[in-house]
Amino acid sequence: MDMMSGIASTGMAYSQAQLATDYSMALTKKVMDSAEELALGELEMLPPSPYTFDVYA
Repeated sequence: MDMMSGIASTGMAYSQAQLATDYSMALTKKVMDSAEELALGELEMLPPSPYTFDVYA
């Protein structure tokens, strides 16, 4: 019975770790999306540059 308890405990610990990882990844993606939207908003508020750049490869 002790072996079964250890297996169940390990399974629960794995599930908790997987949930924490999934939550962290989802939160990170949400923060990155928000930062991207903020950056794009800031760029749109900038006045147009009088300088132009021609780049030839």
